[in-house]
Amino acid sequence: MTRNSKVAGERKWSSNLMFLAAAIGSAVGISNVWKFTYVAGENGGGAFVLVYVVAIALIAIPALIAEFLIGRRGGASVVKSMDNLAGREGISPLWRYYGQMAAFGAFMALSFYSVVAGWTIDYFYQALTTGFSGITPEQSSAALGRLMNSPGRMMVSQLIFLGLTAITVAAGIRNGLENVLRWLTPALFAILFVLLIYAMIAGDFAAGAAFLFVPDFSKLNAQTVLLAIGQAFFSLGIGLGVLMTIGAYMDRKSSIVKAAVIVAVADGGVALVAGLAIFPIVFAHGLSPAGGPGLIFKTLPIAFGQMPGGAILGPLFFVLMAFAALTSAITILECVVATVEDYSGISRPRIVALLIFLLWVVGLGTVFSFSTLKEFYPLNFLSAFAERNIFQSLDFMVSNFIMPAGGVLVAVLAGWSLTKSSTLDELQVNDGRWYRSWRVLVRFIVPAAIAGVFIVNL
Repeated sequence: MTRNSKVAGERKWSSNLMFLAAAIGSAVGISNVWKFTYVAGENGGGAFVLVYVVAIALIAIPALIAEFLIGRRGGASVVKSMDNLAGREGISPLWRYYGQMAAFGAFMALSFYSVVAGWTIDYFYQALTTGFSGITPEQSSAALGRLMNSPGRMMVSQLIFLGLTAITVAAGIRNGLENVLRWLTPALFAILFVLLIYAMIAGDFAAGAAFLFVPDFSKLNAQTVLLAIGQAFFSLGIGLGVLMTIGAYMDRKSSIVKAAVIVAVADGGVALVAGLAIFPIVFAHGLSPAGGPGLIFKTLPIAFGQMPGGAILGPLFFVLMAFAALTSAITILECVVATVEDYSGISRPRIVALLIFLLWVVGLGTVFSFSTLKEFYPLNFLSAFAERNIFQSLDFMVSNFIMPAGGVLVAVLAGWSLTKSSTLDELQVNDGRWYRSWRVLVRFIVPAAIAGVFIVNL
């Protein structure tokens, strides 16, 4: 047995439960808590949520099924899976370029994601030490400004976050990812429900629930619809090969369809519960739900400083954010590590050490994008990147080019390139109404929806 085949054999989940813990942990990230709440807040609440739920059912779940299907069929890293499918299924060898693009996108995403995730560690430390008692809106805004203008602080929290991610992935699937995810994923849900219960008791829960679930259709327009579709699709991380890699380690006995439904419902459920935990607190303290990206880091500290029990709830909330970030980062790094592992003779710990160093170096561009390099626009000669600094350029490239392109290619590969017999065999279903509906969705609706989001975001 060659080393690479031995490595591939070791990369298997010990149970379906651990596969689900990894997939849910990967899907549930900062975007579910941070981005969902402020995007929903800026776009009218209930109308946005209604479209978001429909988009999960008709777009996110079919695409997620496609990604798991391709991953398990390929049985390796995202690049190696494309090579395997070219050899066994007769797809074009050119599909390996999609795999390379996906792995590159995952690396670049983690480079800036680790910096933003580091903010949650910094705020957790602030909540534990100085706290937010009596903080005013001006003081809260100034506190965030001081963090943005402190590269040293950001680098420390970035290194702590990358270190935790590295230790987990270097230990492998069974000893690393499974040992961490079996605790972090349930802990994430436990903390979220503690915050929800507190919001029901101490917040204006009726106002928060009405804002989220009573649609105001006057707020509904084409842009709101596409924003909701984008949030439902991209919060899962489809297109970067991460869930494909997780699916490659999946047992043949596990149902891809059931797994996709569970993961998508958990992903959407966390976003909705986060909204129910956050908006009642926002309304109870007379704050605006349309607080934009600063809702979490500017607005909520004000509420934590005013509310009874805020000294406990503040640290708990930022631990939740850090856990959500870490469960995603672990699987993103695994996607990149697996790719290098499949094409090199280097040991996993050395691969992780090298990648973490490179992530830290590339991440420095994001760190300094909030201070000394704030007005440095490296790709200003390209109209799409005009007046975007390093962080904004990386985020825009991954979110608006690589992920949409990856999402469309996943749909095309599963819907058009793989044969019907192969997809039926992998999904373990009959050629009935459900399968034909899924195939129509993944062939036509999913690519069209992603293309719409892509065009609007340009």
